[in-house]
Amino acid sequence: MRIEYHRTLIADKPRNEALFAALARVIVKGRSIVADIGAGSGLLGVMASKLGAKEVHLYEASEEVAAVAARIIKQNRARNCHLYPCRSTDMIDAPQADIIISETLGNYALEENILETLADAVERMLKPGGTVIPCRIEQFACPVISSRLADEMNVWRDVGHGLDLEPARTMSINNVYVRLIEVAELLNDGRAARQWDDIDLTKPQKATRKGEMTWTLERDTTIFGFAYWWTAALGGNLEISTAPGAPRTHWEQLYFPLDTPIAARAGESVLLSLRSRSSEATGTHLAWTTVHRDAAGKTLARQAMDLDKGWIS
Repeated sequence: MRIEYHRTLIADKPRNEALFAALARVIVKGRSIVADIGAGSGLLGVMASKLGAKEVHLYEASEEVAAVAARIIKQNRARNCHLYPCRSTDMIDAPQADIIISETLGNYALEENILETLADAVERMLKPGGTVIPCRIEQFACPVISSRLADEMNVWRDVGHGLDLEPARTMSINNVYVRLIEVAELLNDGRAARQWDDIDLTKPQKATRKGEMTWTLERDTTIFGFAYWWTAALGGNLEISTAPGAPRTHWEQLYFPLDTPIAARAGESVLLSLRSRSSEATGTHLAWTTVHRDAAGKTLARQAMDLDKGWIS
């Protein structure tokens, strides 16, 4: 992994300030022991040290990145920081901590296996009554009513010269795209967003997640796909959000395409079902299904997409 990725994290002031505030809120100077899981270049661990933590235990699986963290710890004279170049899940007899912090969040919140990581850490490392940061993840979706991103998918149909590239377009539709999505591109300027998943990170959670949302249209509307984002609760009223309109972070929203835009009339409804499965061993799998129903509840059309169908192997 190149250092450039870690530069984007360091440049993400909303992220860093929120996490700093979350640590400052709970660290008791000279007493708190902190575990920083997925420590990267060591930013959060050194922050905890500067805030007065008694000890900080940093876990970083990449030996190359851990070597950078070791130099940063030395540069900042953070002698109470102890760095382990391994996955926290592989640590035997891990030191106990009052506070566990793990910023292992992706554009899709669960793609860096935060569920596995924190479940293990809470069970084996966290002292009774300890604090977990983040403590909760909420996942949201909202219909996209702008054709901008859907037009990207149709490049396969616009090549001309009498060529038919539909098989490639079909694979393209079965993908999830990291994109910046504007509030104005969402149904009701994003006010129609629905929560489809609510995860308590202080307790073991299933790696398979599923949620359904339904929108009944107030006016004739064409839906081209769906936007996804998440909010991570850090304790108190502190949070990080990747929502359109929230302070910009290095994360962006996700775009879930449709094969065919849904031209829905007022009174009709659109259901979106999202399913995900994430693990260190198998990676992240996403699937989404939409059902368009008329005002009486009769199914007019159904579309099913699956990220596994979008890979070229």
